[in-house]
Amino acid sequence: MRKILSSLTILVAVVLGIAIYLMLRDTTPPDVSLTPDRPVTGSARQFTVTARKNAGAGIKSVKVSVTQGQKETVLLERNLSGSPREDVEKFTLAPADLREGPFDLNIAVRDRSFAHFGTGNTARITRTLTLDNRPPAVNILSQSNIIKQGGASCVVYQINKEAERTGVVAGDRFFPGYKLDSGNYACIFAFPWYMDAAKFAPKLYVQDAAGNERSIAFRVQAIPAKFRRDTLNIGDDFLQNKIVPQFSAMYPNVKDPVQLYVTVNRDLRKQEVARLAEFAWQTSPKMLWDGGPFLRLPNAAPKAGFGDDRTYLYKNAKIDEETHLGVDLASVANAPIPAANGGVVVHTGFFGIYGNAVILDHGWGLQTIYGHMSQIDVKPGDAVKKGDILGHTGATGLAAGDHLHFGVILNGLEIQPIEWWDAHWIKDNITGKFQ
Repeated sequence: MRKILSSLTILVAVVLGIAIYLMLRDTTPPDVSLTPDRPVTGSARQFTVTARKNAGAGIKSVKVSVTQGQKETVLLERNLSGSPREDVEKFTLAPADLREGPFDLNIAVRDRSFAHFGTGNTARITRTLTLDNRPPAVNILSQSNIIKQGGASCVVYQINKEAERTGVVAGDRFFPGYKLDSGNYACIFAFPWYMDAAKFAPKLYVQDAAGNERSIAFRVQAIPAKFRRDTLNIGDDFLQNKIVPQFSAMYPNVKDPVQLYVTVNRDLRKQEVARLAEFAWQTSPKMLWDGGPFLRLPNAAPKAGFGDDRTYLYKNAKIDEETHLGVDLASVANAPIPAANGGVVVHTGFFGIYGNAVILDHGWGLQTIYGHMSQIDVKPGDAVKKGDILGHTGATGLAAGDHLHFGVILNGLEIQPIEWWDAHWIKDNITGKFQ
């Protein structure tokens, strides 16, 4: 028994010795980051301290304090249980009751190692910041804002300080504003097609570099629209010759052609709408188009309009209902498709319900989509001028016949295209407000 106890004692001593050796050997402090990390801030802005220790001893404590003059205020002090590899803490400056002007922010993160005679390794962040609690002042310069349901307009305004984030908020949508060469700001915003006119109450939003916010209403005349209702009959030939060959590999578990069509028309459509919002992040902060009207497919007849409420039937039974958010234009088969205006190609290739498609970015969140193409002659990154040929019309995707689906998109939201073909509308509602 004594031998067993002696052996256990030796084993514990060895393990403890190894642990102490490793902890003494650990001389690397934690990695610490602060976000946001900017020279100016407001009292209400929330900061995040992230501490990580990938090897050696874990994190023991986090302390955040501010000093202004001779006064130090501790904003956060955490002694962590265990030895976590990562810790995330959030704080604001509000409890410190700082006056406007410079102050020092101090962050100290300590690990559980025995380095430095048992005190552990300490990582520090020290910043001299300026406190600014004054919200930005906004002056709206464009007073006449008439906008139709599904359409767009533009507001021009001044801000008395640099904006970190600004634009128009309309319901669940945010449309960013962009700084003009004059120093003023302009924002093209939309009246979403699905929103009731009585609930459309856009507000201009500004957040300055310190995180101070201002939100103001502005005058706008919202005009409701009446969208057409349409009925489409889905036949077996269309299902077998168009839907099954293009989409069965995407949904191998959906064997019924009718259900496959509904899945594509409903679920895949939603996925592509989400992707349009992702493409909006690739927009240029500069206008890439010439300020004039957008080109329409030459010698083409309209086959379907924006906002058409479509009911889909199979053998006279309703199988789905969706909204058509573009204009269908039919010319001759394989007609060349001109770029509606100057821009940069952000997408080419198969795009679900749109089939083979091209998406152009025109800057300021404004983009156009060209769908159902039989041939694509451009690639992502290409800069194109108004009238350059992007490819040719076709019948890919959910198209029953050769035509072009032309759509206009503003920050991921599909809007009324026909407005952008009208030179007078563009001058009165968009470019004339800031030129």
